[in-house]
Amino acid sequence: MFPSLPQRVASLQPSATLILAGIGKLDCLVACTKYCVDVCPELRHHHCTIISDSWTASAEQIIAADPDLVIASVPYQEKSVIEILKAGRPFLGLAPRNLNDVYSDIAMIAAIMGEPGRGHSVVESMQRGIEEVRQRSKSAPSRPRVYCEEWGKPLIHSQYWVAELVEAAGGEFIGIPGAKTSVEAIAAENPDVIIAAWCGAGDRVPLRKVIRDRAWEKLHAAQTDRVFCIRDEYLNTPAPTLIQGLHALAACIHPEIFPRPAGIRSLSREEDFSREMAAEGNEAALRLQLHN
Repeated sequence: MFPSLPQRVASLQPSATLILAGIGKLDCLVACTKYCVDVCPELRHHHCTIISDSWTASAEQIIAADPDLVIASVPYQEKSVIEILKAGRPFLGLAPRNLNDVYSDIAMIAAIMGEPGRGHSVVESMQRGIEEVRQRSKSAPSRPRVYCEEWGKPLIHSQYWVAELVEAAGGEFIGIPGAKTSVEAIAAENPDVIIAAWCGAGDRVPLRKVIRDRAWEKLHAAQTDRVFCIRDEYLNTPAPTLIQGLHALAACIHPEIFPRPAGIRSLSREEDFSREMAAEGNEAALRLQLHN
């Protein structure tokens, strides 16, 4: 595919960056997005140029970074793809839909980077971790019905790989993965568990405001305090970190079986969260709570 192994990689998507980290090739990264740094903190110690992402790619930025491989992933805008192609560098475009696609992307990037063995190990570790959770969840007496939300305006169900993880964690995914839905449709479903993981919001989804504004106070999930926010990158980044998302889902769906890891907030802890944000002067988080 390439005359030689890529030595200078530009990543326009956090998932690609996390895959490079998983196979031990972060040293080849010469350019990435600010979102990559958010999910891969070790990049703060690397000298990476910060460039635009798969939505807003700039040929000028890519050329300036002088990569010998550009990796991007959905979502794309037509003009962004044109910009990437205008840069005239080898371009790998990813579009994963399910867990098998994620495994394939990991294996492909690892092979291109000359680390097929590491790619195989990462995939094997993910598959083993998912199967362990699946087996443990089988001891649960029920399978709660779970609404997972990727975005709140409009309401959008989480992606297909999240539905697969919900199933592995012992739950039943409500709705069509990746499709739009409505406040009324979810109210009619009356889910046992509600999980919000909004793209780009980290762990700052304003749960109490969401429930109040949608008049969901009487839904079973709200009545039983089973409304959660899981960190965005744990569920929306198709990379090895999905295992962290799986453990978070399992703890939300079956807290009687699985311990609660970091990266989860619940409706009952919303006031504590607001106080913490105020104490830290986190204006961005407070604005998200007030205006979303």
